[in-house]
Amino acid sequence: RPRSRTRPRGGDDTVNRVLVLNADYEPLNVCGLGRAIALVDADKAEMVASGGTVIRSPRGSRPRPRVIRLRYHVRRPWIPVRVTRREVFVRDDFTCQYCGVRARDLTIDHVVPRHLGGAHAWENVVSACLGCNLRKGGHTLGETRMRLARTPRRPAYAQWFLWANRPDPETAAAWQPFLPGSSRSGAHL
Repeated sequence: RPRSRTRPRGGDDTVNRVLVLNADYEPLNVCGLGRAIALVDADKAEMVASGGTVIRSPRGSRPRPRVIRLRYHVRRPWIPVRVTRREVFVRDDFTCQYCGVRARDLTIDHVVPRHLGGAHAWENVVSACLGCNLRKGGHTLGETRMRLARTPRRPAYAQWFLWANRPDPETAAAWQPFLPGSSRSGAHL
C-alpha cells in the first residue's frame, strides 16, 4: 500500500522549507522543517536564521528555522545548471529578450542559429515571444537588425538555487544573505 503524503497544516509546502548550509556557509540543500529541527536537536546543525513564527511542541517552544548550518563539512561535486526551457524562462523573467513583452507563451530562441553552428548553451539561448521568434527565424541578429535586451549568461548557482526551490517571499528574503552571487531577490520568483 502506498504511503500517503501528509501536508503541513499551513497547506503550502514552500513555507516549511529550510535552507541547509555547509560548515563554510555554502548553500548545500533545502530540507523540510521536521528534518531541520531534527538536525538541530541532534546537535548536527545550528540555527542561523529564524522566521517570525514560533514552533510549539511537548518539549517547549522554539523559533521556526529558516536557515541552518551543519557543524561538519560535507563534500559534494559541482553540479552545472542544466539548460531547460523552464530555467531559461525564469532566468529571463518570462520576458521576450527582443521586444520586452512579458508573457507565459514564450519560445526558446538560439541567438546564433544551430544550423549556423550555434550551441544549445546558456550563452546562446534566450526567451522570445512567438512574433519575434518568427521574425528572427534562422537568421543572425545582424541579418534581422534585432537587438537583445541583455546578453544571455549562465545563471549563478545562487540564482538557480532560488529558482529550483521557489521559496515564498519571506523565506527567500531570509535566504538571500546566504546565497553568494545572487543579484535578484527571490521575493518575486
